[in-house]
Amino acid sequence: MSVTADSRTALRICPLCEATCGLTLTIEGTRVTSARGDRDDVFSQGFICPKGASFGAADGDPDRLRVPLVRKDGELREATWEEAFDAVAAGLRPVVERYGPHSVGAVLGNPNVHTMAGALYPAVLLSGLGTRSVFTASTVDQMPKHVSSGLLYGDAHAIPVPDLDHTDHLLLIGANPLESNGSLCTAPDFPGKLKALKARGGTLTVIDPRRTRTAKLADRHVAVRPGTDALLLAAMAYVLFDEQLTDLGHLGELVQGVDELRDAVSDFTPEAAAEACDVDAETIRALARELAAAPTAAVYGRIGSCTVPHGTLASWLVDVLNILTGNLDRPGGALFPQAATDRTPRPAGPGRGFALARWHSRVSRHPEAKGELPLAALAEEIDTATEEGEPIRALVVIAANPVLSAPDGDRLDKALDSLDFMVSVDPYLNETSRHAHVVLPPPPPSQSPHHDFAFNTLAVRNQVRYTRAAVPLEPGRRAETEILARLVLAATGMHGADPSAVDTLVIDQTLAKTVKEPHSPVHGRDPRELAAALTGESGPERRLDMMLRLGPYGDGFGARPDGLNLERLLAAPHGIDLGPLRSRLPGPLKTRSGRVELLPQPLADDLPRLRDALRQRPEGLVLVGRRHLRSNNSWMHNIPALTGGTNRCTLHIHPDDAERLGVTDAAPVRVKGAGGEVVAPAEITDSVRRGVVSLPHGWGHDRPGTRLRHATADPGVNVNQLLDGSLLDPLSGTAVLNGVPVDITPAGVELTPTGTRTGTRTGVEL
Repeated sequence: MSVTADSRTALRICPLCEATCGLTLTIEGTRVTSARGDRDDVFSQGFICPKGASFGAADGDPDRLRVPLVRKDGELREATWEEAFDAVAAGLRPVVERYGPHSVGAVLGNPNVHTMAGALYPAVLLSGLGTRSVFTASTVDQMPKHVSSGLLYGDAHAIPVPDLDHTDHLLLIGANPLESNGSLCTAPDFPGKLKALKARGGTLTVIDPRRTRTAKLADRHVAVRPGTDALLLAAMAYVLFDEQLTDLGHLGELVQGVDELRDAVSDFTPEAAAEACDVDAETIRALARELAAAPTAAVYGRIGSCTVPHGTLASWLVDVLNILTGNLDRPGGALFPQAATDRTPRPAGPGRGFALARWHSRVSRHPEAKGELPLAALAEEIDTATEEGEPIRALVVIAANPVLSAPDGDRLDKALDSLDFMVSVDPYLNETSRHAHVVLPPPPPSQSPHHDFAFNTLAVRNQVRYTRAAVPLEPGRRAETEILARLVLAATGMHGADPSAVDTLVIDQTLAKTVKEPHSPVHGRDPRELAAALTGESGPERRLDMMLRLGPYGDGFGARPDGLNLERLLAAPHGIDLGPLRSRLPGPLKTRSGRVELLPQPLADDLPRLRDALRQRPEGLVLVGRRHLRSNNSWMHNIPALTGGTNRCTLHIHPDDAERLGVTDAAPVRVKGAGGEVVAPAEITDSVRRGVVSLPHGWGHDRPGTRLRHATADPGVNVNQLLDGSLLDPLSGTAVLNGVPVDITPAGVELTPTGTRTGTRTGVEL
């Protein structure tokens, strides 16, 4: 690629999915004109996907908001930043003071883990507010894995990932990384890693009701009935015990509860599970035998096995199979990554453990999990009065669009209109932010620095990278870190203070605590001296420097001269390789016993519900979602380069089911569920098994009052409107999005050439 005298290049870590690939941007003036993979990036080594290649289009989307919006006389109008934060303080503080902290809800969306600001400030905001009314995208995604990890290892963030580069046998369940680029497993070029696995003689097994792109690559594809993942995995565990194939290896002294687990899965024979799973018993036995026989192996489950009635049990059983075959915490198996900003490793030993149900939601009494309530309960927590306290009267929404991502968006849509006050931090006026009284738009990603705090804890290779903003902030913009810091101040009664006070407070509190920890490299030192030694151009950079210095590879503020700090990281623009994943147990364990607790009581108590599922048979069709390489939830449907072609909102249906129901290809079909109905064009394909239909997630851009011109031209339908929010995994509060019963009938409506219904509502200009 040639660079003219009027253009330059800059490095940037891609924030558009979990793969975190390094990019080389070409910039003309302040506009990103192209993006290619950074061949020298220590992690991604030049890999790029269509989303990364479209970085410039996403960055420069003309529909991105550039100044705050404040509601006046019922209309959102452009305002100054001072006016916007004055309005936030005036809207939130009276609610807290009159009705208490829990009357203010907070909703955090998936994009928060893709930005530095989203990693550094929401926790400070929640702590300052003191609210228990917290909802995130986790309960429509990965919360079952957090809960199962918390119960097994004592730490909800201790999630082992498959050692993709070294395993001999990989079993994927409910995962389609050729489309998603991976999730809870940060791996640039996931497709290339799977092909390399096969090239070195390894085996890839995929369990999925759809013949996805990943399934087509597999040596064995098992088209399980949706929602029965936990039954299949429990039957595999039964086989390992029954045929004496268990071998914990080096884990032997670190695991408790093996005998109890053997008894607990004794009813889940392959023969008992076969009919419910629609997988023959011999195939189930073969899956278990192949897993046990492989020199090294890893089982990996993702959203398809999380967003189902037994999502936590399925997530737990993924790790159970890795443990029983001796593949947890060993190279080629499933290992615990070690991020550079992790806390200082503490000595191995008993910890405080992990607790569920410390409080409950006000209306339906849903138990808390990891400090959160189910996103599916948000609407009722706003619109339903009870004697159990005040409803949510004000809402802080950061990078979230729950009208599309939560069940029954129509009800939530109405509930949001009833709030006393709502503030939304979002670059777009979308289906959710259109309800806000104040909208605070962050700058485009090219104008923000980037470090992956969350995804490095899930990476398939230990490494650390940091890129400063590739483009200076435009006049009138505010850094996302400043926006969230000022939001913290406005929400907690400190409106008007310097936003740097938030970073100073966090640094001072962290260092004051750390110097008291005996295992800390700065034990006994003066926290003021340590704070003065921090480097960086901003408060967020100083916080990053502090975390690097205190982390497992850090310099310990001089205690380890060759260790990591911000200065050394800035001197390595393509990142620093910290080596392959390695065995770390018992270090990550924080259970009360100090061991892996194989059969925690909450999971044992949920097994009778799974036994009941052995006798259940769905009648009619069931619905599953699907991913696309050019999408990430509802984020990218306003980018022309990332929509169209195969990235369309169509209903996949098997030819046999289509013939039986009188459905023809491209014709409109009516899909009806417990929460409502939608009409979408049919796409007849044998990529779904009989009895299963599929709609993609994140569509439904047909509500008035948005500013998403491209998305509203081809809005698709909101698959989550088919759900009424009543189906949840009870342990994690995660909405059941897959394996949901639906009725399908041909629809007598006329479709436009794009496949949407005539008369579709479009967005309006501000």
